[in-house]
Amino acid sequence: MEKRIIPVGIDDMSVYVPHLYLPIETLAEARAIESAKLNKGLGLVAMALPDVHEDAATMAANAALDLLLKNKLDPRRIGRLYVGTESALDGAKPIASYVSGMLSRYFSNTYGADCLLQCDAVDLTFACIGAVDALQNTLDWVKGAPDRIGIVIATDFAKYELGSGGEYTQGAGAVALLVKQQPRLLAIGDAWGVATADVHDFFKPVRTFQRSEVFREALAAAGQDAQEDLPEATVKTTPALGVFDGTDAQIHLHRDTPVFDGQYSNDCYQDRIGQAYRSFVSAALGHVNGHPGPVLSGRWSRLVFHLPYAYHGRRIFTEIYTSEALKSGKKAQLEAETGLPVPPEGPDANYLKLVAKTPVYQSFVKEFIEKGERASSLVGNVYTGSVFLALMSLLDAEASEGQDLSGKKIGFFAYGSGSKSKVFEGELQPKWREVSAGFQLMTKLSNRQVLDYQMYEALHRGKLTQAVAQPSEGRFSLTNVSDDPLLPGRRSYQWVAATSMVAQ
Repeated sequence: MEKRIIPVGIDDMSVYVPHLYLPIETLAEARAIESAKLNKGLGLVAMALPDVHEDAATMAANAALDLLLKNKLDPRRIGRLYVGTESALDGAKPIASYVSGMLSRYFSNTYGADCLLQCDAVDLTFACIGAVDALQNTLDWVKGAPDRIGIVIATDFAKYELGSGGEYTQGAGAVALLVKQQPRLLAIGDAWGVATADVHDFFKPVRTFQRSEVFREALAAAGQDAQEDLPEATVKTTPALGVFDGTDAQIHLHRDTPVFDGQYSNDCYQDRIGQAYRSFVSAALGHVNGHPGPVLSGRWSRLVFHLPYAYHGRRIFTEIYTSEALKSGKKAQLEAETGLPVPPEGPDANYLKLVAKTPVYQSFVKEFIEKGERASSLVGNVYTGSVFLALMSLLDAEASEGQDLSGKKIGFFAYGSGSKSKVFEGELQPKWREVSAGFQLMTKLSNRQVLDYQMYEALHRGKLTQAVAQPSEGRFSLTNVSDDPLLPGRRSYQWVAATSMVAQ
């Protein structure tokens, strides 16, 4: 008897986006950049920014709580809480543990303080692809038993240095996924393509400085001359609580902002997704005489990408699109559309730019890609959550427009710097529109508070001690980062109860 394959995948999704945002025109004016370059060229409209009382843990917990409440889930049924992030708050304690703690306290009156005691929790980090890794891992676990339920959360603040080339792509938010068998939203297949390479296109190193040089720099900033040999008193033997405490000759600092090369990262993205795509073709369709089997033309009805900025997917996909067109016997059509013959050695960067401007490719973008870009335009890059925000954006738009995509397949192109890509596919289930209606994505994005430039810069520099907007009712909030010598850096969170809600 043939074994029946039980589908696994995403049953529902929830998103949390910070209440504050900066219009891209405001940043463009402050940086003397033509706003059309950012808006029409990159698809940028606004960037979401966390307030003083928000961080990657509160965003994750708020997204997860919404997912649990709208699905009326008993938290004791959740066996796995995996977080994908590159916005770690600690070098050892994972964001997942903070989220587990916040949710446990919220539900303690109803289900007991230990309601998530048996739930496995961990963070996965690989730049922007960490949450896809968490999803793939959780899918494999869910297959093991029909009663297994997992939650995967992508949460990040994409922060760049003021005035840098990445500043206008900033964004923040969290997306929570409910993963189980017989999903109502999206069934994800077993075929995955992967490509990994060791590169330094974007990274966040622990930076090392000689203690003596830090002292000299500090004295110089204060207008004082540093002596040739700094006194030994600068090296302490007390516990390492302050910046200059401890016995090490070096001081190690970590910054939230990355070291990156934008163009090189684009090249790495394009290379990895192409390699992962070919890996997927092999996994999904097999090989014919040592070469990939039939091309995927017509297999996918929509495409979803990791979006460092809204129009990134449409720009990067021209290489695969052109390759597929040539394999499908559409060389003459390409040449007619571009007005030039395909270079004998294959399409180069200049030819791909011509392809991107053709009416046939623009039509392809409108049908396959554009609806997934809409939320990214209004939020910005959310690192690990970007590909899932694009999925929510796509489904929200298709459902509101009355499209019937049940049984149709979506192709996913995920990428994480450093670098790795995964290509996979999901099939929309009969109840996808009903589930998508519960996202309320555009409603959430329309109810936010605008920032002016001065407030944005103060928030970015960490100069504010009070929140720009008071913590919203019905949200988790960061209340304190301890300076207690016994527990330095301990983070505390609270639930801001809504007066109109029953206390939990």
